[in-house]
Amino acid sequence: MSYDDVEIEDMEWNEEIQAFTYPCPCGDLFQITKEDLKIGEEIARCPSCSLYITVIYNLEDFQDPPPPQKTEQPKGTTTLIAVA
Repeated sequence: MSYDDVEIEDMEWNEEIQAFTYPCPCGDLFQITKEDLKIGEEIARCPSCSLYITVIYNLEDFQDPPPPQKTEQPKGTTTLIAVA
């Protein structure tokens, strides 16, 4: 069972370890990376003890945007570019 449920907004981004962190009662920090969040992971673990928390967040906020749609020109047509 999770020690606590924590909103991502209540966590801090730690540039040094490249992870969102939240204080653990043992004195260390719960940690979860952006890569973990992108794949749907919601458990932030403490590296010093057995506790973990459930991170509440919107998955879409961490997923890569879809690639732009390519519009294909019908075959047999020519694009004219005016040069001034």
